[in-house]
Amino acid sequence: MSDYTLLGMEISGATAMATMFLTLIALGANCKLFMKCEQPIWAALLPGYNVVIAMRILGRPDVHALLFLVPVYNVYFFLKTVIELAQAFGKNTMTDFALAAVFNVFYVLNLSLAWQEEYEGPVYGASSEGVSNLQTA
Repeated sequence: MSDYTLLGMEISGATAMATMFLTLIALGANCKLFMKCEQPIWAALLPGYNVVIAMRILGRPDVHALLFLVPVYNVYFFLKTVIELAQAFGKNTMTDFALAAVFNVFYVLNLSLAWQEEYEGPVYGASSEGVSNLQTA
């Protein structure tokens, strides 16, 4: 494979293929996750709008999608929303939170493809039952 130049940096063909492969996996996981949460599948294909739909899945207001555009804060907000996504599927242990934060693409793939995982509903603004369950466990 030949090398590609992107913004003045040379990228090998293998790196480009691996990136496209992981992108397709993430896109498929999002489509299946949206389907499980009874959201339109086509929304996963539109950049920006898919974040708005993800905020709706979590029960957050649509304008919270704009917080991903704030530099530095977006890392914290991303981790927080990934943990809320795990909670929306009934995952309330620290192990689940760590797996969701570290292996995000594969954790979302697991949530979307596992037949036993069911969407339980939005968690943002809900009572702190998950926190109390976590502390007693």
